[in-house]
Amino acid sequence: MEKKTNNTPQQRPAGAPQRPQFGANQPRQQAPAGPRRGTNPRGPREAQKEQHAINERIRAHEVRVVGDNVPNGVYSIEQALKMADDEGLDLVEISPNAEPPVCKIIDYSKFLYQQKKRAKEQKAKQTKVVVKEIRFGPQTDDHDYNFKLKHAISFLQEGSKVKAYVFFKGRSILFKEQGEVLLLRFANDLEEYGKVEQMPLLEGKRMIIMLTPKKK
Repeated sequence: MEKKTNNTPQQRPAGAPQRPQFGANQPRQQAPAGPRRGTNPRGPREAQKEQHAINERIRAHEVRVVGDNVPNGVYSIEQALKMADDEGLDLVEISPNAEPPVCKIIDYSKFLYQQKKRAKEQKAKQTKVVVKEIRFGPQTDDHDYNFKLKHAISFLQEGSKVKAYVFFKGRSILFKEQGEVLLLRFANDLEEYGKVEQMPLLEGKRMIIMLTPKKK
């Protein structure tokens, strides 16, 4: 038996969204414009991380302009922005607390790169301080003492600090004067290689002396 086809259009439920109709008369959507100079295309969270206010984000009505190849002086923010735009550069607020704020006309991305490079170079120049510990007992014999003295010499020669201490266990705290004499002898024997940064100091069950290498 032949089935009947229903060609009548189906009724859409009330409130259902309309399907888009495509046709020759439908206007074509334009692609969004690219980011303006002075805006941050990375989003508001990334924009908060910027170190300086730049271009249209500068809130002052009047600024002092500095920079190369531009007449330095005090200008309205509109004039300063135009000067930066004419140079194809950015207006960067470098001293926001000045009166009026000081702004520099520069290439901001290049400025950030140079700052990052300088910070990296300074970090590389900083030497990491290494502290080597040497432990004594209040009754350390000469053989053990000389063995640890040689280690301390090598530590100081390589540029490390030496933290030497006498550990007092139980009733041996009664011999703290002997511990102090031992540490002072230790510092005296290392006089050629290091200088005393901290004299013997009792901290809990330990008496500590700090030695730093002598500059060559």
